[in-house]
Amino acid sequence: MATFLYKLGRLAFRRRHFVALIWVALLTLAGVGAASAPPAGNSSFSIPGTEAQKAFDLLEQRFPGASADGATARVVFKAPSGEKMTDAGNRATVEKTVDELADGSEVASVADPYTGNAVSKDGTIAYASVKYDVSGMELEESTKDALEDAAQQARDSGLTVEVGGDALQAVPETGATEVIGIAVAAVVLVITFGSLVAAGLPLLTALIGVGIGVSSITALASALELGSTTSILAMMIGLAVGIDYALFIVSRYRAELAEGREREEAAGRAVGTAGSAVVFAGLTVVIALVGLAVVNIPMLTKMGIAAAGTVAIAVLIALTMIPALLGYAGRRVKPAGAKGKRLGRSRKGEPKPDRPAGQPKANLGTRWASFVVRRPLAVLLLGVIGLGAAAVPAASLELGLPDDGSQPTSTTQRRAYDLLSEGFGPGFNGPLMVVVDAKGSDAPKDAFDDVAGEIKGLDGVVAVTPPAPNKGGDTATITVVPDSKPSSVQTEDLVHAIRDAGGDIEAKTGAETLVTGSTAMNIDVSEKLNDALVPYLVLVVGLAFLLLIVVFRSILVPLKAALGFLLSVMAALGAVVAVFQWGWLSGLMGVEETGPVMSMMPIFMVGVVFGLAMDYEVFLVTRMREAYVHGEKPNQAVVTGFKHGARVVTAAAVIMMAVFAGFIGSSESMVKMIGFGLAIAVFFDAFVVRMAIVPAVLALLGKRAWWLPKWLDRALPNVDVEGEGLRTAAERGAGPDEDRELVRT
Repeated sequence: MATFLYKLGRLAFRRRHFVALIWVALLTLAGVGAASAPPAGNSSFSIPGTEAQKAFDLLEQRFPGASADGATARVVFKAPSGEKMTDAGNRATVEKTVDELADGSEVASVADPYTGNAVSKDGTIAYASVKYDVSGMELEESTKDALEDAAQQARDSGLTVEVGGDALQAVPETGATEVIGIAVAAVVLVITFGSLVAAGLPLLTALIGVGIGVSSITALASALELGSTTSILAMMIGLAVGIDYALFIVSRYRAELAEGREREEAAGRAVGTAGSAVVFAGLTVVIALVGLAVVNIPMLTKMGIAAAGTVAIAVLIALTMIPALLGYAGRRVKPAGAKGKRLGRSRKGEPKPDRPAGQPKANLGTRWASFVVRRPLAVLLLGVIGLGAAAVPAASLELGLPDDGSQPTSTTQRRAYDLLSEGFGPGFNGPLMVVVDAKGSDAPKDAFDDVAGEIKGLDGVVAVTPPAPNKGGDTATITVVPDSKPSSVQTEDLVHAIRDAGGDIEAKTGAETLVTGSTAMNIDVSEKLNDALVPYLVLVVGLAFLLLIVVFRSILVPLKAALGFLLSVMAALGAVVAVFQWGWLSGLMGVEETGPVMSMMPIFMVGVVFGLAMDYEVFLVTRMREAYVHGEKPNQAVVTGFKHGARVVTAAAVIMMAVFAGFIGSSESMVKMIGFGLAIAVFFDAFVVRMAIVPAVLALLGKRAWWLPKWLDRALPNVDVEGEGLRTAAERGAGPDEDRELVRT
């Protein structure tokens, strides 16, 4: 691999005009495609194999034209203090509002509160249900404006009016903190390289890669039903890995220059060595993201594949465009060590040629590694205990999907949610829809009544509506209102109780009972994700474990890497629970409402963090293996690895944390939570696991860390991540001219 990438790097350096033209053309093509593509429609959320999805599909089949996936809105009215909604003036205002809403071109139906029993018992709160023909993302702006205008006119009459439901669903925004994250990355790069030109290369290539990736997603969003969250997550991960991968190659290029090599040769060797690690690290991220398909939730699969595509683009750009841009930069990119002289920080006034890429102050890494190998047990225990303490809140993890109750209190959706809870009880915001399929029953109507009567007798039920059969009379829907809020454990227990009771009814009557609705769908998603977590871990960690064996030619080093990852991801989940579920530091993070952690958060974090954790493992430990293979003692090899890699890995981790943390300012709770979770996970993994636990374990294991059975050593392919083939060519005395001949052949 190293020899091929070496040739690729030199070719890109020489043919830089051609390489740059290709990437600019791809960016332009993707941009034109995004600009001319139709707007994204409804990003359907389906969970194949679950009862809620089966019931939803049955509704579309048996109730044609009912617009089961159409947008809904609940316009909630509250009377002024001392008045009731049944007063003549207030009633006239509500009826006028209902008439105005019914005139909309995309409105399927509007339910009058006074004829639909939608007034609270104390008479102070009422609501009108609006059903639309199309989904919330497909609603015309004029329709949304009409809804807001009708609500405002009712407010002007003296009523308190709020609008809930998905009709006013907005595209999530990331906020200004995303730009701050990129700015922090730029500062770190300037400090690392001491040059605006060298620092600008990783930023430029990362932005081009993300531009191509996100524009492609936008262009395909309508055809593939990709949600807005998909492009945001692709941007988040693409920026982070794009900057990091370019950083490693530029750092190695500067190290090669410091050893006296010509610039074209240095570019080739940088891509052949650091580029090999980039390819492997990118491959682990792609495996982790594509592996999300095992969960069998289409939305999650699309998110993973889109993000994986952006990572693949970042790898290709790092391998080709970085050496091309280095050719354009010429002497403006200085050798490693030259920064200290230019900034006046070199003690002797001269650069030190033995300093590795991006390591003007490598002595700090050397001192830390020397301390760790002297006190490995103490460092190991401290790191494990610290991460274990951070992981404690994860034991209280509660999973769910967001509803209007998780919105900020400043939104009309949240205020409508609170008014409905006040007037009709907390369960009113998450009603359950029971679908009774009596096609196989001899007495469908009796079966409908039996189901309704059975549900009324269950604990935790506030109200059960009469069965509403379809035209064929073989299927009916029953609405059940729980006495607990949608995201509570009590509501989940009620869903399971209804399903258990349905089994007995089917045995007696032949009618099948299914529970669906947004609340039941959320419960099924959480259970499906929980069931998929272990198989997903086995698949992703197992494949990456095999790859690590090939790279490090060791059994214990990959095992240590996998166990360290589990520590860091559990600690990160603990931090997420503490902030988003318990409310610790919630004000600092902009979390206005605590509640269950996003259902897909654990499995998504496992996938992404595992891929990113392997980045640092590869970049740091390959340097240690390289030193060990060349004759250094195990402990000295650990110190050498830190001397060459600690500063660059630290810079990469800080950049990745800054990029992820930038998305905490998003208005989308899922993006906010993932941004925080990934940022804290990178901190734990890079600075506790890779910088402390890894060297401590390697020091304790000594030579045993690099043990591999001879039969396995013979069977494994030699991928040459360390660039040993290039070193061998150098030892044979191959010069730049001979190497050019290799490139041509």
